[in-house]
Amino acid sequence: MALVNTKEMFKKAYSEGYAIGAFNVNNMEIVQGITQACKKLNSPVILQASAGARKYAQGVYLVKLVEAASSLTEVPMALHLDHGPDFETCKDCVDSGFTSVMIDGSSLPFEENIEQTKKVVDYAHKYNVTVEAELGRLAGVEDDVDVSAEDAFYTDPAEAEEFVKKTGIDSLAIAIGTSHGAYKFKPGQKPQLRFDILEEISKRLPGFPIVLHGASSVIPEYVEIVNNFGGNLPNAIGIPEDMLRKAAGMAVCKINIDSDLRLGLTAMVRKFLAENPSNFDPRGYLGAGREALEDVVDHKIKKVLGCENKA
Repeated sequence: MALVNTKEMFKKAYSEGYAIGAFNVNNMEIVQGITQACKKLNSPVILQASAGARKYAQGVYLVKLVEAASSLTEVPMALHLDHGPDFETCKDCVDSGFTSVMIDGSSLPFEENIEQTKKVVDYAHKYNVTVEAELGRLAGVEDDVDVSAEDAFYTDPAEAEEFVKKTGIDSLAIAIGTSHGAYKFKPGQKPQLRFDILEEISKRLPGFPIVLHGASSVIPEYVEIVNNFGGNLPNAIGIPEDMLRKAAGMAVCKINIDSDLRLGLTAMVRKFLAENPSNFDPRGYLGAGREALEDVVDHKIKKVLGCENKA
């Protein structure tokens, strides 16, 4: 099955009250673990590559891995650029086979963000590639994106409405309390998402797809395994999954998940190596990591996203 953009995916997700998982990929095992779960559960999926992933694996490797997965999986699958920093990066991805791109101008003044985003939209739409942009800033660290708590701010609904109408984007990432990384809340702090902002944006932009970044739940069992086998992740806390499921039933059509994949993979690689000290075959520990990735995605599809049998 050929790769698709996100337009029809999001239209169906919005009307039926679920979200599509957007999972970050860096290598073959990650692609395989994600897509095997999606095939088993007949779920659409977005595989996304950050700037860091493209530097690590080289873009052409990622494109070919995802194309291979799509041919074997036969569910709707998009290849998306996550946090594209500029027009040139987005253009390169459009030209090399990505079916969706994100231009992240959230650090720019509002009018500059509009100008840069519209330039990407005008180019990408000529090739049937969908475009995501961002308003508001999420705290936390993800590859080249590093925003302090002091610099983070929520999305303004009135600005969101103006931004969408002036740029022609296909989806908008908003800031309502999620954050990048494994330390989204402090111990004793009550996790909270600003559903009032989400609701106001959906009233102003009816039917328009909203995206949540930084939406890993930081699964405690994997944090525990990492720590038990030599890791050091004290007080790692994520977004409660019931809150994410609520968002998926509203206007959120795409939920980004990266940290949970990293945790699952790292946990089982650490465990395998500790329990098999004489084994030095990469297929052993990477295979264990791949199985964990499949389990993570299976859980997310069923308990968070609600997209089982929606392919």
